[in-house]
Amino acid sequence: MFNNLRETIAAYQARDPAATSGFEVLTLYPGIKAVLSHRRAHWCYTHGLKLLARMISQASRRRTGIEIHPGATIGKRLVIDHGMGVVIGETAEIGDDCLIYHGVTLGGTGKDVGKRHPTIGNNVLIGTGAKVLGPITIGDNSRVAANSVVLKDIPENCTAVGIPARVVRRAGEKVNYVSEVDHVTDVADPIGTELAAIQSDIAKLKKREAELEQQGGDNWII
Repeated sequence: MFNNLRETIAAYQARDPAATSGFEVLTLYPGIKAVLSHRRAHWCYTHGLKLLARMISQASRRRTGIEIHPGATIGKRLVIDHGMGVVIGETAEIGDDCLIYHGVTLGGTGKDVGKRHPTIGNNVLIGTGAKVLGPITIGDNSRVAANSVVLKDIPENCTAVGIPARVVRRAGEKVNYVSEVDHVTDVADPIGTELAAIQSDIAKLKKREAELEQQGGDNWII
């Protein structure tokens, strides 16, 4: 346990240039406090003490602004930088050496049962405000850009950007959207879909108006 704690403190110091000492990280950083509380809550959860587990997790949420369900599985050396507003769901799984910034949600879509939350591989970075939703997988060494919404699997060694998220780099090389990432971007743009529907309705009304004018009717209703 103490080896894991030392490794986590070292991970914070390596990733955050503002960290001046291990003592500062241990006593003042909300991310490490939230993960330490989660370790206790998860032990209770897996040993049938689910009410106590939730009490521990909710107390940690009030102290740190980070909500981690006791059922979530978290690997070694997780760094939650700043942390405020982070939400990690019950069936989420996080690998080793991951970095998560504030405002991140590892949540569900409301459509799944059983495994409802994401699986995050090793050495994954998830940027500020990103939303990773559903029982999807983010591969090892991948990056999710700030404010992205990820709804499909992201392969290993990729960078995903946007709403919905699209892979823009794979193994350091730029990716062509059309030829290479259709399998992870097949999600309709809701705003574009709505605009197209409005434009279609306007075209139908104009056509009907023209037909009525040709009929020479003085009293007509569109």
